[in-house]
Amino acid sequence: MFTKACEYAIRAVLFIAMKSIDGSRLGIPEIARAIDSPVPFTAKILQTLVRKKIISSIKGPNGGFFLDPKAKPIPINAVVKAIDGDDVLSSCALGLKKCSDSFPCPVHHEVKLYKDKLKEVFKDTSIQSAARDVLQGKAYLKNYSPRSSR
Repeated sequence: MFTKACEYAIRAVLFIAMKSIDGSRLGIPEIARAIDSPVPFTAKILQTLVRKKIISSIKGPNGGFFLDPKAKPIPINAVVKAIDGDDVLSSCALGLKKCSDSFPCPVHHEVKLYKDKLKEVFKDTSIQSAARDVLQGKAYLKNYSPRSSR
């Protein structure tokens, strides 16, 4: 459903949020390694996230990418919209141009229920709360273990 760029972006922002809690700033290679993404592709994604004001960056020897620990909660759907746009959870699951409640595709009504729930979860779940869940061992993020970071 989401592009690979969007999947990487969500994982990158979660990783950055977890590491930013203690004031750390991260470089592109470290983020790319943590999210299993090619470095150039990661750089492009991070530039988009900075431009859309999802994450911050500072240039220079002590610079890097970070999320202000005092920032207001950022819903996961803000990351999705920044990378894949507004239509990703509204478009037809079969890729048809004219699919709606009035003119549904064969799977429209079944898929719509799942998409609506996913929209709600992504709107109501912040990056910060998801990062806390990973840090507390309540959730899992590939290539990240709370024990190895302490």
